[in-house]
Amino acid sequence: MRGVSIRSAIVCLLATVCLASGPGTRQEPISQTQTPSAAAETPPPEEPAVLVGAGDIANCELPSGGGAQATARVLDRIPGTVFTIGDHAYPAGTAQQYRDCYERSWGRHKNRTRPSPGNHDYLTSNASGYFDYFGENAGPDRRGYYSYDVGVWHVVSLNSNIAADGRSAQVKWLREDLAAHPSACTLAYWHIPVFSSGAHGSNPHMAHVWQVLYEAGADVIVNGHDHDYERFAPQDPKGRKDPARGIRAFVVGTGGGGVYRFRRTRPNSEVRNYTAYGVLKLTLGATSYEWEFVYGAGAPFKDSGTGQCVQ
Repeated sequence: MRGVSIRSAIVCLLATVCLASGPGTRQEPISQTQTPSAAAETPPPEEPAVLVGAGDIANCELPSGGGAQATARVLDRIPGTVFTIGDHAYPAGTAQQYRDCYERSWGRHKNRTRPSPGNHDYLTSNASGYFDYFGENAGPDRRGYYSYDVGVWHVVSLNSNIAADGRSAQVKWLREDLAAHPSACTLAYWHIPVFSSGAHGSNPHMAHVWQVLYEAGADVIVNGHDHDYERFAPQDPKGRKDPARGIRAFVVGTGGGGVYRFRRTRPNSEVRNYTAYGVLKLTLGATSYEWEFVYGAGAPFKDSGTGQCVQ
């Protein structure tokens, strides 16, 4: 019996791990060179993130605030981060209009909303109704521009109501922000569009911003201001079609504040509608995105598709 015990000890030393010797129990020694399984080595793929929203939302001059109640109900069933692209509470973005109209509709999504201001918000001095209502979610220092990340995407909220030329503080900040966040996929949004076929039409105020975003390889721009829905093919800052490096732009002024008819159709405009309220849902993947206009009220309308991030 003594000899058996000595042999058992030698076996344990050679195998590194002593095996349990209880009745009916048998364990195999673990090899020093065993490799982890492939599942342990490879992290799970990043889940697509959702960004959803619209602009031109609650109108206190329309019955029940216009279509804002309907589009708020659409948001109720879509998870993710809510973006807004200006003109939240018509006609002038006062504190009372925010309370009476916006709060009663989109207000229940306030905690997950990342807004941008519109020209009607600035009809109240310094957009005080807007900044007081959204607080920290509107970005620092009441300047109206900031950035954040959604999934693997870098997202920039800008202010089309202040200076945006090459010497402006906003564009200087934008260049620095994009350099500090070299994401594979970038999206930006603000109120007044550079390209639009709607009643207000195209406006060059943010043209320099478009150029900076294009040079940085941004992928998607979303605007409001015109109360309609419009989707453009990828294009460069001059409005020329650019399938390889162009930015796809959307106008989504369909939050509920009334609708406008289109005027002159811009080049590269692919889809237009002015009869439906709804929101734009963007599902943001690692190197691609999906868009869907989600109908809320008015005449039924659908638009959806996919795009690849600029490489």
